[in-house]
Amino acid sequence: MQIGGKAVDACSGEFFDIINPATGELIDRVPKGTEDDAAIAVESASSAFNGWASTSPQQRARILYTASGIVRQRQDELAFLLTREQGKPLAESKNEIEGFAHVLEYYCGLASSFHGDFVPVHQNGYAFTVKKPLGVCTAIIPWNMPALIMAWKIGPALISGNTLVLKPASNTPLTNLTLASILSEAGLPPGVLNIVTGPGEVVGESLVKSPKVKKISFTGEARTGKRIAELAAGGMKRVTLELGGSDPMLVCDDADLEAAVAGALRGRFYNCGQACTAVKRLFVFESVAERFIKKLEAGVRNLRVGNGLHENVDMGPLNNRRQWEYIKELVADVEEKDEGRIITGGRVPEVSTCSKGYFFEPTLIVDVPRESRLLKEEVFGPVLPVGQVKDLDEAIEEANNTCYGLGASIWTKNLDKARPGCEQLNAGIVWLNQHLKVAPEVPFGGTRESGIGRENGPDALSEYLDLKTIMLKI
Repeated sequence: MQIGGKAVDACSGEFFDIINPATGELIDRVPKGTEDDAAIAVESASSAFNGWASTSPQQRARILYTASGIVRQRQDELAFLLTREQGKPLAESKNEIEGFAHVLEYYCGLASSFHGDFVPVHQNGYAFTVKKPLGVCTAIIPWNMPALIMAWKIGPALISGNTLVLKPASNTPLTNLTLASILSEAGLPPGVLNIVTGPGEVVGESLVKSPKVKKISFTGEARTGKRIAELAAGGMKRVTLELGGSDPMLVCDDADLEAAVAGALRGRFYNCGQACTAVKRLFVFESVAERFIKKLEAGVRNLRVGNGLHENVDMGPLNNRRQWEYIKELVADVEEKDEGRIITGGRVPEVSTCSKGYFFEPTLIVDVPRESRLLKEEVFGPVLPVGQVKDLDEAIEEANNTCYGLGASIWTKNLDKARPGCEQLNAGIVWLNQHLKVAPEVPFGGTRESGIGRENGPDALSEYLDLKTIMLKI
């Protein structure tokens, strides 16, 4: 753990293991934090707040920019560590580390942008507004993209003058801890960023309940997010909740099928399908379905599964046993209930030197009934159900048949299809002729049960700032 700028053990003296999901080997052991550790970290962040809030935004930016430079210099080392604990191929880990640095640099560029306004008011009066940091914030990080999502949370929080206590996922804390040490090396004052490792039901809940924590930013499953919202409501705390989705991909009859196939392969099987905005459901027009599915099947069969540290690997393992068992059970359920036809994949592959890894074949399933779990749940893994639709109206109806609303994509060359598709899809993010594209410059977040609030873009700063109005009479 890191509290007050120093590496510390848990008050209990206990540790827990970090396992490589590709090999089952022990990578490291980290402190198993307790409620006491969470309280100490919050106190550290609280003590550091006034000093950090009074630091000029330009000086904060210089520190974050220095950190981003160190991260770029150590990209290979950090990517290697990320792949070992998370499982994704090295190329994907390098992209994620690059993304971490880019997000920090983006928020450095906004250092002078969060200012108030001078406002004339009626009755010959004047007023002005000021924006102030909230105080101590908590960030709870998932295991699928721990480095990138860490940047999404600490970038706007730190540049706007808040202090943080961050709780990493218990499966992937090592990259977060290393990145925090780099920020300290870059000049971040002690206590501004604290990391407490340990179980969410202990550490996470303690942080959310703490009366000194003013804001919680959480990325993870909907059930946990709803629990956080309930706890936060008792203290009137601000929340940003990114709770996943069941993102649809719509392939129209005039789409570039080669591009759509490439988009589906990346959109579903990147990071072994473990992305909130991954393609979870695909709907293709009947008139081009046979050609499209044939091309997609060939692409899926060509994906190479293996240890992410090895060369020529397209897809690594699932990150943990729980997720692996869930995917196996879900596919078995399809077979037992005859709720679809598996045209490729569906099994645990044999991977050389990785007999204990959490691997699963990239899987394509067609003829899936509307009420199947595959179409109702957020399937976090390398399984893609493909359905056929008559036209755009039916495609949009099927796409919106979910409680989620994070992302969606439509593939067409016709603006008469693109416009209603983009407008009518219930999603916080809609892509046209692409999928899974995210950028720090634009807001990220969903509707319905996909969450509350937005990350990224200038809008994310407002999630970490209080707005005060001052009325003048002179």
